[in-house]
Amino acid sequence: MMKRIGIIAKQNKPEAVTLTGRLVEWLQPKGVEVFIEEGIEKSLRPNLRAPFLNPVKREEIPSNAEMIIVLGGDGTLLSVARLVGSHEVPILGVNLGGLGFLTEITLEELYRVLERVIQGDFVTDERVVFHAAVIRREEKLAEFIVLNDAVINKGALARIIDLETTINGEYLTTFKSDGLIISTPTGSTAYNLSAGGPIVYPSLHCIIITPICPHTLTNRPIMIPDDVEVRAILKSKQQEVILTLDGQQGFVLEFDDVVEVKKAEGKIFLIKSPYRHYFEVLREKLKWGER
Repeated sequence: MMKRIGIIAKQNKPEAVTLTGRLVEWLQPKGVEVFIEEGIEKSLRPNLRAPFLNPVKREEIPSNAEMIIVLGGDGTLLSVARLVGSHEVPILGVNLGGLGFLTEITLEELYRVLERVIQGDFVTDERVVFHAAVIRREEKLAEFIVLNDAVINKGALARIIDLETTINGEYLTTFKSDGLIISTPTGSTAYNLSAGGPIVYPSLHCIIITPICPHTLTNRPIMIPDDVEVRAILKSKQQEVILTLDGQQGFVLEFDDVVEVKKAEGKIFLIKSPYRHYFEVLREKLKWGER
């Protein structure tokens, strides 16, 4: 049975904070130690500040917990995935947001699922994460962990940008476009889908490269194995170009900067709902079959 559980809530969402209190109350009689972010305990009822409740820094939760419950939307879960890194702690995503592909547990089924999970009765979905780096004049300036996508985008007033793209050092093409999305299968239902890229089953091992509004209309999305290294080199001068990671972190690129993307060492393990499968989530979120 699980004895140490972390809870990470979207703190500016009152219902997430309220639910944190309810979960702590529910877990305490079961003898579960709960790790929460420092500061959030002030919003909980004083009687919950029992010995079983441990407020710690957010980044310390993965090393202390056997599982992390995420209360929020997909954005909150993406930030937790980066935090978990190589700890490989299973994540239970509870959807308090809108369109959630990652946070697939609903509020209605939360306690039923938790009852099973803390007894060790659960199945996880293994998700590949990417390592993205920015290289300028052969020096690595920044490194990121990505669960959804690394996106190179032009600024509002910039013209089309040129991105010379290679796979394992072999030239693919120079995309002339508004930008480029390098996506994991998990991220295939995010920006990639909006830009006309394919929906990819999350457990497949591949990298999806999707140009954003390509100038050459025959430039189409391409899927390649995930054991290769993708490099996109910015070949446009005097342009405002930004690399965005999972829609949450940003880095300003310069002429000749290299964005390098490859599979990372660690994996993310998402606890699956025993009551719904992936295709059901797809149908519901994308409203397939509705007229």
